[in-house]
Amino acid sequence: MGVRPFQQLRLLLCCAAIVASAATAADEHAPDARDVEFFETRIRPLLAERCYSCHSSNAKTVHGGLRLDSADAIRQGGDSGAVLADEMPDDSLLLQVIRYGGDIEMPPDGKLSEEEISLLTDWVRRGAPVPASTTSPRSADEEIDFDAGRQFWSFQPARRQPLPDVRNHKWPQSRLDQFVLAAMEREGLKPSPAADRATLIRRLSFDLVGLPPSPEDVDAFVGDDSADAIEQLVDRLLDSPQYGEKWARLWLDAARYTDRTASWLEQGGRPYLYRDWVVAAFNSDMPFDDFVHRQLATDLMPETGPEDLPALGFISLSPTYWKELQLPCEIIKVIVADEWEERVDAVSQTFLGLTVACARCHDHKFDPVSSEDYYALAGVFASCRPAEQPLIPEDLYAPVRKAKEDVAKIEAEVEALKKQKPVPDDKIAELTNQIAGIRAATPHYDVLLANGMAEESLYVERKGATAQDGTRLDYRPGPRDLPLFVRGNPNRPGEIVPRRFLTVLSDNPQPFQNGSGRLELARAITTDAASLTARVIVNRIWMAHFGRGLVNTPSNFGQQGDRPSHPELLDDLAARFIAGGWSIKDLHCEILLSATWQQSSVNDEASLAADPDNRWYSRANRRRLDFEAWRDAMLSASGTLDLTTGGESLSLDEPGNRRRTLYGTVHRREMSTTLQIHDFPDPNQHSPQRSFTTTALQGLYALNGPLLAEQSRALADRLQTEFPDDDIGRITQAYRLLFLRSPTDRERSLALDYLGDSTGDDRTARWQQYTHALLASNEFLFVD
Repeated sequence: MGVRPFQQLRLLLCCAAIVASAATAADEHAPDARDVEFFETRIRPLLAERCYSCHSSNAKTVHGGLRLDSADAIRQGGDSGAVLADEMPDDSLLLQVIRYGGDIEMPPDGKLSEEEISLLTDWVRRGAPVPASTTSPRSADEEIDFDAGRQFWSFQPARRQPLPDVRNHKWPQSRLDQFVLAAMEREGLKPSPAADRATLIRRLSFDLVGLPPSPEDVDAFVGDDSADAIEQLVDRLLDSPQYGEKWARLWLDAARYTDRTASWLEQGGRPYLYRDWVVAAFNSDMPFDDFVHRQLATDLMPETGPEDLPALGFISLSPTYWKELQLPCEIIKVIVADEWEERVDAVSQTFLGLTVACARCHDHKFDPVSSEDYYALAGVFASCRPAEQPLIPEDLYAPVRKAKEDVAKIEAEVEALKKQKPVPDDKIAELTNQIAGIRAATPHYDVLLANGMAEESLYVERKGATAQDGTRLDYRPGPRDLPLFVRGNPNRPGEIVPRRFLTVLSDNPQPFQNGSGRLELARAITTDAASLTARVIVNRIWMAHFGRGLVNTPSNFGQQGDRPSHPELLDDLAARFIAGGWSIKDLHCEILLSATWQQSSVNDEASLAADPDNRWYSRANRRRLDFEAWRDAMLSASGTLDLTTGGESLSLDEPGNRRRTLYGTVHRREMSTTLQIHDFPDPNQHSPQRSFTTTALQGLYALNGPLLAEQSRALADRLQTEFPDDDIGRITQAYRLLFLRSPTDRERSLALDYLGDSTGDDRTARWQQYTHALLASNEFLFVD
């Protein structure tokens, strides 16, 4: 059988979406955030230790004409030619020489360990990604000059900036417009016209609540000629409970949130309580400094109560690695040290935009962060552990704890009885009734437990006299200071490093005195490092609204990160953000009410040629919806979206799941295939921004996946119900629901021609195929 005309249409629509998506994707040769992190934490330390003495710009003699300290130098190769083989990575000269498999053997003073060879092999297979750099790495014997380091732009105090002069005085609507326009005029650019009202409300709705507006909302906004119509719409969307759901997802990416983890990890707490806490925090416009404090140390803050304990999920839901206690403690020590590194990395990147974990094995090669700084922070996380905590005061929970201990003993007795032959059923029934009686007689027995923290330090010790006796994990009350591990190896301890904040961000950092130091760390992040912290979160919010950041490396504000395109604007926003009480909603308002954000995405050819990446914001960026917004928009259009907020997650593949995608189950070890296909971030690690790919699997999912098939049927049913005998009405309503506009004459004619004079089941099938094509179309996937 041949391909039916409308199947051709549907295929063309999907292909068009794929092609247009590719045009907006990041440069495929640029390393993504995960590759950069892998390089900085695993590869650069190895190269610095074993290779840079002969193969870097700091080498006295660059041996073999080969440098390995920059992306360009690695690609260029050396006297022996290219060191990388792109098409056959395993045949790369770099891998041959480190495997000692030919005439050249590197390093010449001894073969690398199998682990080191494995790391370099993995790196080469990834394409040998190296972040671009304008500086050379610090040599191994070069001490950090912290005073000089504090002069770097991101470590300077943020100050309100004087407004720059502009020629076009009519265009700016806010302070930020003045800075943006000054940069545009300097580059010979001019702003694009303002977007039309229908475009603005669709853009606003997706930006603030992650959902499309209804056709009625569009009509009302387009017809509202009041001077403050946009302000009123922004306020209404910010007051919507769906606002917190949309913006919580941005934070959960950074916090590597998960609903499920490894099956062997006992988990009595409810991870979703952390997700719901983040949603509520955004909805209430919790000041960002308080938002930071509670996620790191709410249990140590007298002004907060049990209802805030889920905030500790930021730390307590961190990835946990399997520890086989039959193994020697030397191995388990490394695993535990890796967990501490992960927590330091997540906290420093998320709140400070710094890659502090790069200093585990040696001083940071680029930023003024020493190994002592790293172990000062690692000691904080070595002095606390994840622990389930009840959402009621301790005096109310004490009887519950005692009752649960009693129940656990009885349950153990029941299990033992079940192994007897014959099984004493009467005794088991008696004990089961006893358990039920204890539960019924104990108030709050089923109170929810949050994933919280306990102030206990972990020590890894031998279980017996020799390594073969295995390992014991010993949790002890009170904090501990870690020694500096030589080359990051916990089995080679050096001098003890007191827990404290980063040297470069404090004139004279003092040791933390109160417990683990989590609260002191949290407060230092928003006091000593207030300017940096404010710049980082302001840039994250800006990036979410514009599709690119003022700093385009949102979790790296160090030497290896991008420099700000508009440094004065970023400083001005950050300083006023702090002075205004750290209000995220106020920041939204300033951005969304600006002439900069309200520009159209129409490309002026001259501007496009002069500024193809739109670095100077002379137009709006046309942006692709993330998977959550795309799925939610389908459910909204079909009229099946369930707006129930909070609670347990549900698999996205569960039949009948109509809840917002935020509430779909995220599994750290067994990620949903649907999420994997659509660029969902890895919940094992901090994710600074979404990466959009265009793959054949995505196209096949759009054509054949259950989501679009189901929602196309639901949309067709909705149209049939609302316009039972009116094809033109149904076609028009489909366009209004999906694209917030009426169809053109050609689009209407195309639909009518396809539907033709079909009847019965054939007509039903054609309507479903028609709505399927519209849902898979490019226009539905993108926001202008």
